[in-house]
Amino acid sequence: MKYIRSQKYNSAELQAKIMGPNPIKLEEELLLDCKIPSGSVVCDLGSGQGLTSIFLVKEYGFIVYATDLWSDPADNQKFFSKMGLSDQQITPVKADATNLPFEKEFFDAIISTDSYNYFGRDPEFLDKKLLPYIKSGGYIYIAIPGMKKDCHNDLPSELLLSWTPEQLDYMHDIAYWKNIISYCQGGKLIAISEMESNEEVWNDWLKQENQYAVSERKAMEAGGGKYLNFISIVLQKL
Repeated sequence: MKYIRSQKYNSAELQAKIMGPNPIKLEEELLLDCKIPSGSVVCDLGSGQGLTSIFLVKEYGFIVYATDLWSDPADNQKFFSKMGLSDQQITPVKADATNLPFEKEFFDAIISTDSYNYFGRDPEFLDKKLLPYIKSGGYIYIAIPGMKKDCHNDLPSELLLSWTPEQLDYMHDIAYWKNIISYCQGGKLIAISEMESNEEVWNDWLKQENQYAVSERKAMEAGGGKYLNFISIVLQKL
């Protein structure tokens, strides 16, 4: 696909803020058939250094709470201001995804790009930890790194050049995620599919001099990418 919106965020300065395979392109593909109206209050869950949150405000007109456990809200606020966004448009929040500090039914939608696999593998997570914060009829949009087919019982040597078995346990296939979501009582699965952007978003990430990108080049240069994909998931609260 052509990443028309993402092209505005290709500068070296902004790309240096990505913390994995290009989350802007992932988010653009994830939201190709976006059902969330402009002006909606949205949680960007696992927002990192805030680049995806800026993208959601500028390109889709959402009011965004940039929520992340590991980034500094003060640093993110400076970045948001530098990018011309006001406090009314975007708010940085330091929070654990399993213990969100918001009022119940606060959000019209939650969007999570390249992070949900770290906290969403508990079959009870959706019902107990996430759906309570979304209004009835609201949406959850997820883009996560995965595997074309789970191979944890016989991990390819290429992948082990960059990741331990414990790290690879965060990556699973579509069948795995369908099973996890099947336990959810308060929402319905709208769509789940393999994304197109795997090769392109990885190429953008591996160009960075981030220590994690440098480490992950070993697996990808050895052909590890043939086992991996990205998965998009869309759910709606009942």
